Amino acid sequence: MQTIRTIGVVGAGQQGRGIAQLAATNGIQVKLVDVDLTRAQIGRERVAQDVASRAVRRRISGSDADRIVGLVHAEAGIASLADCDFVVEAVTEDVALKQRVFHDLDSILPRETILASNTSSISLTKLAAATQRPGQVIGLHFMHPVPAMKLVEIVRGLETTDATAQAVTDLATKLDKVAVPVRDMPGFVVNRVVMPMINEAATALQQGVADAKSIDECMKLGCNHPMGPLALADLVGLDVVYAILDSLYREFGSPHYRPCPLIVKNVEAGWLGTKTRRGFYTY
Repeated sequence: MQTIRTIGVVGAGQQGRGIAQLAATNGIQVKLVDVDLTRAQIGRERVAQDVASRAVRRRISGSDADRIVGLVHAEAGIASLADCDFVVEAVTEDVALKQRVFHDLDSILPRETILASNTSSISLTKLAAATQRPGQVIGLHFMHPVPAMKLVEIVRGLETTDATAQAVTDLATKLDKVAVPVRDMPGFVVNRVVMPMINEAATALQQGVADAKSIDECMKLGCNHPMGPLALADLVGLDVVYAILDSLYREFGSPHYRPCPLIVKNVEAGWLGTKTRRGFYTY
C-alpha cells in the first residue's frame, strides 16, 4: 500500500468526525463527506470545537489546533474521494446503506485503495461482497470517543488479504492506537460483551431494581468500571445501542440481545443520550 497522505471519511457523525480529527491530529489530510455539504461542514465545525476546547485546557497548543482543523476538509458527495489513498466508512449501522456506500466507492477509487468500515457489528464479508475488491475490504472499528480510546478492532472478512490487514494495522499504529485482530463475527469482541451488560442494566432500571445513578455506581464501585453501563449507553447513543443489539439479536437469536423495551421507548422518543441532552440521564 502506498503512503497515506489523504484519508476519506464517509459520514460526519460522532464516529466519522472523531476519525477525521484523529487522522488530522497525526498529520494526515482528511476529506470528510456526508449526504450533503452542510452536514459535512457541521462535522468539521464539531472537530474545530473539540480541538479548540483541548487548546483551552492546554492539552494542545493553539497552533496545533489550527493545524488540525486546517487538515480537515468538508466535501459534498463521495465523488470527491476519488484521489484518496484510504477510505473509511462511518455511516449509520444499516447493512443496505453500508453496502450501497461500498459499491459506490468501489466504482470511483483506484484499485489499490483499501476500503475500511467502522461498523460495530455488521459482517465485513457481507460488505465486501458489494465490491469488486473483497481482498481490500476490512473492518477498522474505533471505540467512542475516537480521539481518546486506544483500542481499534481489526476485522478481516473472508477474503481480506494479509497485505490489507498489515497495512491497516500499520495505519492504526501510526494513529497511536492499539490494533487487536478479531474474527468477523457479529458484534466482534467489545460490543458482543458490553451490549448485553447495557441491555441488562436497562432492564434492571425498567424493573425498578434501582435508579440509574445507583445501577451505574454499583458497576463502577463493584466492578471497577470507569463508567456505568447506562452512562456509557448515553455517551455511545441509544440509537446506536439499539441498532447493535437488534443486529446481534437477529444474528444470534439469543434473548439477552433482544433490545430492552426501555431502550426502544427512549429511541422512539428521540432521547438518544448526550447528543440530544436526554437519555437515561438529563444533560
